[in-house]
Amino acid sequence: MAGEVVGQVVGGQFGQVLMRQKAGCKVELGELLVAETPGGRMLLQVCDLLYGSQVSQLNRELAAGLQLEEQADLELMEPHLRNYTLALLKNVLTLSSGAANQSKGLPTFFSAVQRITREDLPFLVRQSEPLFLGKLRSGSEVVDVDVEICGPEALRHHLLIAATTGRGKSNLLKVMAWRLLSAGYCGLLILDPHDEYYGRSGLGLKDHPSGKVHYYTPREPPPGARSLKIALELLRPGHFNGVVNWSDPQREALAAYHSRFGKEWVEAIVAEKQLEHVTFHEGTLAVVRRRLLALLDLKPTPEGATGRGIFDRISGKSTIADIASALEQGSTVIVDTSSVSGDVELLVGSLLASEVFRRYRAYKREGQLEQKPVISIVLEEAPRVLGKEVLERGSNVFSSIAREGRKFKIGLTAITQLPSLIPRDILANMNTKIVLGIEMAQERKAIIESAAQDLSADMRTIASLDVGEALITSNFARFATPTRIPLFEDIAKEARAKAPAKAFLGMR
Repeated sequence: MAGEVVGQVVGGQFGQVLMRQKAGCKVELGELLVAETPGGRMLLQVCDLLYGSQVSQLNRELAAGLQLEEQADLELMEPHLRNYTLALLKNVLTLSSGAANQSKGLPTFFSAVQRITREDLPFLVRQSEPLFLGKLRSGSEVVDVDVEICGPEALRHHLLIAATTGRGKSNLLKVMAWRLLSAGYCGLLILDPHDEYYGRSGLGLKDHPSGKVHYYTPREPPPGARSLKIALELLRPGHFNGVVNWSDPQREALAAYHSRFGKEWVEAIVAEKQLEHVTFHEGTLAVVRRRLLALLDLKPTPEGATGRGIFDRISGKSTIADIASALEQGSTVIVDTSSVSGDVELLVGSLLASEVFRRYRAYKREGQLEQKPVISIVLEEAPRVLGKEVLERGSNVFSSIAREGRKFKIGLTAITQLPSLIPRDILANMNTKIVLGIEMAQERKAIIESAAQDLSADMRTIASLDVGEALITSNFARFATPTRIPLFEDIAKEARAKAPAKAFLGMR
């Protein structure tokens, strides 16, 4: 069934097709439309709106002046013909026989332009292993079509979620994680600095019927959760890369103590044990010791150190291995870091990412990688470890994953308000970008310059995105796709309503 006719092609050029809007119709920025071409139908998108008139500018200004200043009762003859709205449309795709190809021509001159319908979108087929990114959006209206891309490929090639505060980043991630739990092809590691994903006191990922959510928290674990404790012996000097800005002498001291004392190197530094045949300045060792005590929240003891926070001398020897194993089983692991500093959060993430990366590289050498699920690591405020200034001081495990993780089925889901702080080579490696609305022009420019599709005409569209509205640009999508993300609460409540009631086998 053809959609409503909203206008007619009256001119323009490739990428800037000019349409006269039909009187009484409403056309919005970002709206998807279709027009006839000699080879089929063409998908177009509104990228700008402007006024048109058959009355000259001078006469319009005079008429406005008479109405404003003289209160004259003026009426134009046939106003719906003489004054109108023009829309600039960009070519998106050519649709023919159910297939969609990149547009390389123009729609037929004077052809009718119609609103898009489900029948125009047979190429948006359901994926066998989907990554759900919302419902298709045309302007501010939702088309009842799921937007999905190939999940394993998209996740291993990294995702970037870019948006200013309050545009729905957390809701999007909850929706994605919920659908991934149902699909089962991906292990998802979420470092949660706000304790908002599990649903400790409300709806959350814990309510998913799969039961494949593991929750680690350093404070009063609820039933079914686990206490977040990590043994000091699991730490290596490389885990601090991108977390602590060590000087060269301090970094050498860490390496020397690790080489000499092995797993007990942190306790040796805290206990001020001396190295044989190696001498460091007292000030260097004092700074290293003080920073380790503060970062790891340790209390010096005659035996070495006692942990007062996440890190402990005795507890937590299997935590990292347990989390990595859960991710290998396609589970979602949420690590609550809301009660610790940002540096501790990054250190925990570095430990986990390093272990997963080590395992998957070994699986590739042994020829077992294809049997393993994709693993995606969610990074809030990604420039903390992927920013230009951080990487100028040296690489870290997250930058290594960003550059080569796709070869080992490990990807990043990087969340940021400031994509311009991430180097262009890393932005280019993030092959799927989900834009939820960015106010600053510099940040929009960074996204546009690294997008998988041409977004040069979408500066205004990105700026006008409302809460829950997104623009998806991906190597695994046919075009830059506008979507609306459903509310997580609605999805969770619907799943809860459909779930069979649990029987209680009690005594009579």
